[in-house]
Amino acid sequence: MAQTFAGSQQRDGGAEEGPMGYVEGSIIRIKMQNFLTYNYAVVRPGTNLNLVIGPNGSGKSSILCAICLGLAGKTSVLGKGDKVGLFVKRGCNIGWIEIELYKKGGNVVIKREIHMENNQSVWLLNGRNSSQKAVEEVVKALHIQVSNLCQFLPQERVSEFSKMSKIELLEATEKSVGPPEMYDYHCQLKNFRSKERELENVVKEKASFLEKAKQRNERNKHDVTRYYEKKKHLDRIELLEKKKPWVEYEMARQELEGVKKERDEAKKQRANMKRTHVPMLNKIKTIENQLNPIEAQMKAKTVGITEASRTCKQKQDQLDRKNKEIEDIKQGFKMKEVEKHDHQKRISNTRRIIEGLKAELATFDDQQDVTPQLDAVNAELKRNREERASIQGEVADLRREMDNHSAESKLLAKKLNDMNNMMKAKEEKLKGRHRDTHTALQWLRQNRQLFTGNVHEPMMLVINVKDPRFAKYVENYISFHDLRSFVFQRKDDREKFMTEVRDKLNLKVNSIYAPEVSCSNRAPSRPIGSLERFGFYSYLREMFDAPEEVMSYLCFQYNVHDVPVGNNKTKEMIKTVIEEPYMRVFYTSDERYAVKRSFYSNKISTSNSALTPSQYLNIVVDTEQKQHLEQQMKTCQVKLQDTGEKMTTLQQRAATLDRTDNELREEKKQLSLTKGKKRLLEQKISAKQESQRQMEQSGIDLERIEEETKNKISAVNSQKVLIGTEFMSKMKLRHKLRMEEVYLALEIVGLTAEKTKLENDYGQDGAKLRTLDQVCSRLEQRKNQLVETCKDLMKKASEICNIDSVESVSTGLHAALSKLPDTLDEIEALLAEERSRADGFTGLSENVVEEYNRREQEVKNLEKELNEKTNALTTYRQNISEAKERWLNPLKLLVDQINKNFSDFFRSMQSAGEVELHTENEEEYDKYGIRIRVKFHSSTQLHDLTGYHQSGGERSVSTMLYLMALQELNRCPFRVVDEINQGMDPTNERRVFDIVVRTACKETTSQYVYITPKLMENLHYSEGITISCVHNSHTMVSSHQWDEKAFLGKRIQRKA
Repeated sequence: MAQTFAGSQQRDGGAEEGPMGYVEGSIIRIKMQNFLTYNYAVVRPGTNLNLVIGPNGSGKSSILCAICLGLAGKTSVLGKGDKVGLFVKRGCNIGWIEIELYKKGGNVVIKREIHMENNQSVWLLNGRNSSQKAVEEVVKALHIQVSNLCQFLPQERVSEFSKMSKIELLEATEKSVGPPEMYDYHCQLKNFRSKERELENVVKEKASFLEKAKQRNERNKHDVTRYYEKKKHLDRIELLEKKKPWVEYEMARQELEGVKKERDEAKKQRANMKRTHVPMLNKIKTIENQLNPIEAQMKAKTVGITEASRTCKQKQDQLDRKNKEIEDIKQGFKMKEVEKHDHQKRISNTRRIIEGLKAELATFDDQQDVTPQLDAVNAELKRNREERASIQGEVADLRREMDNHSAESKLLAKKLNDMNNMMKAKEEKLKGRHRDTHTALQWLRQNRQLFTGNVHEPMMLVINVKDPRFAKYVENYISFHDLRSFVFQRKDDREKFMTEVRDKLNLKVNSIYAPEVSCSNRAPSRPIGSLERFGFYSYLREMFDAPEEVMSYLCFQYNVHDVPVGNNKTKEMIKTVIEEPYMRVFYTSDERYAVKRSFYSNKISTSNSALTPSQYLNIVVDTEQKQHLEQQMKTCQVKLQDTGEKMTTLQQRAATLDRTDNELREEKKQLSLTKGKKRLLEQKISAKQESQRQMEQSGIDLERIEEETKNKISAVNSQKVLIGTEFMSKMKLRHKLRMEEVYLALEIVGLTAEKTKLENDYGQDGAKLRTLDQVCSRLEQRKNQLVETCKDLMKKASEICNIDSVESVSTGLHAALSKLPDTLDEIEALLAEERSRADGFTGLSENVVEEYNRREQEVKNLEKELNEKTNALTTYRQNISEAKERWLNPLKLLVDQINKNFSDFFRSMQSAGEVELHTENEEEYDKYGIRIRVKFHSSTQLHDLTGYHQSGGERSVSTMLYLMALQELNRCPFRVVDEINQGMDPTNERRVFDIVVRTACKETTSQYVYITPKLMENLHYSEGITISCVHNSHTMVSSHQWDEKAFLGKRIQRKA
């Protein structure tokens, strides 16, 4: 069984001081059983600096894990898996840790049993069952913070220290070395400031709202005054409108009485006049009775005359139409005469044309025959058509070929565009995660000509996995820090790039220099075929493509050529796989396993973690396919160009043939015209002769047409005679009726004259009687109108005054109405004046007064609330000021002390560094932070400590010296640092170690645990150092059998 020894070299010549040398919370003893690499081990740290030394895999970090987990720390602090059961030694079900902490009045012993099966823990506190929460409270009371990087810094989290923000670093420092109440004061101040901002906003809102309310109410006050003035005028208008109908009623009533008297007097006069004119009126009536039948006869005669006149008019119209018909017949005969003359003229013209065509035909008898020439032209045309058809066929074939090439080109372009879009999607993800790297990428693409060797874009853009399923393995294995790194073939190109983008553009980017000798083709330690029985089917390198330099770096740095990937079968055989030699890192279908073997005991420790889904490399672009598509695209473009040139040549030849064809067709046309002109003349002569024969046969018989015309005119004249006879009969009847009408008219004139004489005698008295009738009728109508008017006015007045009768008018209303004018004109004038004044007060209502009173009350309430909030804010600011003094003054002193120690340490290393309290606004307490600035070269300036600007070794030195600066100010009982010297150059490592020894071995400092796999030779040591050498081997003796004095004696003998 492998055992582990933890020896110690005590101060004062090895004499054990006991608990009195420890500060409260220091670790006195750590006991482990079945924990990681240990079967059983006990570690007893010294009071000051503790150096834990041992080879890799021997179990140094296991001690750090025991401290963290034994003091209720989380597994995430260690960065080694997320299940506590993984820390139980392989092959065991239960492991435990026991830690004894110094405390005045009695030490604290914490024990944690870890059960692997259910991943649970059992806690014991001083031998009694307890809960994790109780243990956490005890640990907190002793000022132990294993999650604070300023107190507990595992190897896996060293790089995180430089990545801490200023605010996070301040909080970690306060918790680590500040007084117990400093961090609480800081939290209180942040809460106070938040509450203060809320109160300030409330006070501002209240003050603003109050001022606006006052201004608004001040404006409303004038409106209220105007409202009351308007109301005064409206009240007066209301009284005037109430009195107006009473005045109107009184005036109407007085007018009614006058009209009644006038009507009665007119009726009396009319009755007296009617009694004196009765005989004369009777005679006039008799004459009117005689006139009525005569006037009836007169009307009948008038109707008969009208009917006869209408009939005469119709007959006259019929006669006119018959005359027009005769004129039309004569005109038709004249047109036939003209048509006869034109027909003779056309026959004469046709004869002349036939004679001319016969003369022209006689000239064609002696001309040469053009048939042979015409046959030759036809043969040439046939040859041209055949050649052109052949060219058209070739052009059609070429056009189809071009269409095929064009379609192929479009398809290839679409595929290439899709691949480019996938690359753009990768770039967008890079931009979203790390904008500085994306900005540097754009700069590189614009300035690639500045570099001599190959420069590759960030790995995540140039790595192309062969299958999306492989992306999660590659992405989980290669750190994001490297995935976003630029890869350079030459060192000078890398330095030039970093100067431009980091120093000048102030961008946080990573860059990598590929190995000078390519490692991309390194062979794996074992062929993949020998691992197939475990379910391994490929090495990680075969799962992706990358440029030469990128692949070389990944093989050199990550050994991707030697990391096998397996499937579910691998997971089922995991115990067998882990025991295989040369297995350091491998993958199953969904987990990553890391295997460590002890150099001495060959014991195996493993850690596993679940694979997270890929975020960046799951976008797969087949590089070979892309290159193949680009080559196909070029070939297609060449074919398109060649085909286009062939088509152009054929089209030019076709154009030449078209011109020749047109010339031949024109020649053929002329020859055909010459050959066919004689035949055409013969056809024209024949056609003209036929036309002449038809015209001679279709002549017009003018004598027959003349006879028909005379017969038609005779028939129309007979009809005219009949119509004339009827016309004369109606004319005689009309004349007779007119004479009878004249006789009746003379009789009416006689009777009318007699009646007129009587009426003239009746004369003036009749006119007076009619006038009196009209007056009586008018007065009666007026009286009725005035009665209705009085009733309406009485009703209106009662409704306006809201009374039933005149007797129910109230005394107050009667008194108010009696003060107003009694005439309608005066009331109308006063009403117009009051309305004009009231109309001058526009936009006012009763709501204005209500709103004014309501806002006046709101202003009083707001003033009260504002006073209360202002007083509360003043009190709060006083509290903040007091809390700020309690927190800020000690904090400034603390930072000054840290800065002094930090600057001294850097000065002793011939470098420069400073620590300062940083804030942009003293009142923003959540923005306070600690800024660390360092420089390692005299030619440079101080720069903030970040994860990007300094190298890994420089960051380790800065981190270590900051922790040392905290050591003398220590409030925490111990600090633990794991392998921080890895990456330091020898000079800095020696200087840092001297500072650690000088600082951590002072009597005033607390425990300091420094874990390292190696130390340089000839280092300076102090009596206050406790050195624990960790070994792990099958041949080691048990720790309780170890005899330090015997070992030293044997060593002295060997030297002698």
